[in-house]
Amino acid sequence: MSAAANEPHVLRDYALLADGRRGALIGPRGDITWLCAPSWDSEAVFARLIGGQGLFAITPRDQFVSGGHYEDDTLIWRSRWVRTDGITECREALAYPGRPHRVVLLRRLLAVSGDTCATVTLAPAAGFGRYGMADLLRDDRGAWHGRCGSLNVTVHGIAHAGISRDAAGIVTLHADLKVPEGGHHDVILELSDLPFSRSQPDADRLWSETEKSWKAALPDLDTTVIDRDARHSYAVLRAMTTPGSGTVAAATTSLPERADRRRNYDYRYVWIRDQCYIGQSLAVGDAHPLLDDSLSFVTARLLEDGPDLKPAYRVDGTAVPGEHSLPLSGYPGGSDVVGNDAHDQFQLDGFGEALLLFAAAGRHDLLDAERYRAAAAAASAIAKRWQRPDAGVWELDNRRWTHSRLICVAGLRAIAAHSPAGDGVEYQALADTILAGTSNCVHPSGRWQRAPDDARIDAALLTAAIRGAVPADDPRSVATLRAVVDELEQDGFIYRFRHDDRPLADAEGAFLLCGFWAALACAQQGDLISATRYFERSRAACGPPRLFGEEYDVAQSQLRGNIPQAFVHGLLIESSLRLMQADQTHLLLP
Repeated sequence: MSAAANEPHVLRDYALLADGRRGALIGPRGDITWLCAPSWDSEAVFARLIGGQGLFAITPRDQFVSGGHYEDDTLIWRSRWVRTDGITECREALAYPGRPHRVVLLRRLLAVSGDTCATVTLAPAAGFGRYGMADLLRDDRGAWHGRCGSLNVTVHGIAHAGISRDAAGIVTLHADLKVPEGGHHDVILELSDLPFSRSQPDADRLWSETEKSWKAALPDLDTTVIDRDARHSYAVLRAMTTPGSGTVAAATTSLPERADRRRNYDYRYVWIRDQCYIGQSLAVGDAHPLLDDSLSFVTARLLEDGPDLKPAYRVDGTAVPGEHSLPLSGYPGGSDVVGNDAHDQFQLDGFGEALLLFAAAGRHDLLDAERYRAAAAAASAIAKRWQRPDAGVWELDNRRWTHSRLICVAGLRAIAAHSPAGDGVEYQALADTILAGTSNCVHPSGRWQRAPDDARIDAALLTAAIRGAVPADDPRSVATLRAVVDELEQDGFIYRFRHDDRPLADAEGAFLLCGFWAALACAQQGDLISATRYFERSRAACGPPRLFGEEYDVAQSQLRGNIPQAFVHGLLIESSLRLMQADQTHLLLP
């Protein structure tokens, strides 16, 4: 491939292929430059996204203009290239549902109009690029087999490939494909950390099973203001959720939130807070299976760790490794980071969010005895620790953050309605005590402020009313929403808080989560015009694959941070459901 073909893309151009157990990013040139195997937080086998080795590309040989889309109600991506004399597409997917220990990557090149010529480049490099392919051989059916670090590698469909080796020892398979108009050609890559059968895969069967499984996995979600987008966000969340376990915060690591500011993090883990956001969002509608997954993960962690609940875990519930760097150049403007030091923080709001999740379970008759024990453990932890400083929702320095305490108030009030009488009285009393303890967190203007010693406004304070710590018509709620809009909005986007005297956009990007919170807060107060404005502004902050980052650079119209950001997709679903409910309620008013 040319030097230009190896360059990274802006984040809005990447699509996600995922099967619940791992995810890959694919660019507009058919270049898969990110995949960790066999699990989300394993070492990458394609790491070119962050300056490492490893690439799997299928790219037309002729000049083209790129595009693409997801097939409806699936995470099957269609790369589309309009050439001078024809149209080429490539159907892309990880075989779904994914199997533990085994990755099956499906790629079907289609000559839609005119004959198609394309180049295949396969250069896996396990361990973030440390280990290229070894022991490479071709069997009598034309499949290539080899080893790549601890992974077994098999690729079908490029029997005639040539082999090259670069100065770093990375082995690359090169092949040219020619497909007549109306025809197709399958290339299938298998990776596993266990021995697997070398039988020839049935491409038609794998594609059929993947398509049918996706259709069966997605609910209708036909009571939202944007059903198609809501279903797509559900598909993204389903793809990022390991069966019976948690949802990773994002599929990637090290994608910078701000160029050259050393704000690069590893999000390939399950945050308790994020998991609760997702579960609560889905509980607004029917009891979808992802709600059960959220409940199962949070329940297990609370029953195991109780008051020592960690902010984040690996998908199997084990500890997140500490943050450290790799010897890679990183995505442009960023640096390479694996692991996350948030694991060692105390984040009080996670207990409150867990209670809100369990209360949502109660509304759907999903709060069984085991889950209630976990809820009781969360309430007990709040009682013991609510007066301690914590890192807060934004994982900053330890302070007595107002949001952390108010979200615990909301969680205690919510779970009290689903508790035995004695427990319910106790939880309500504790909520009253904590709320009274926030009297020094009210700004002279009448709004909430970030902490007793921090008078700034914070968009997270909108959740006090959204989640029920205080009523929506409480003067503090009204004043807080007004202050967020007045001080933290730019061009319809909402920022977290003001860092200093600089313009908002000079410090960081707008937080899409905060935009959806603003939509929920406005809808709660009956302002559907403003609610729709914030909702649509945030919903539009993505590229053609409709994947959201954590932040949005308003000035440059670019995604920032790791992608896709799971809790943003969750809040899109919740906002779309609640806006529909608010609209219907508005129509019923005399």
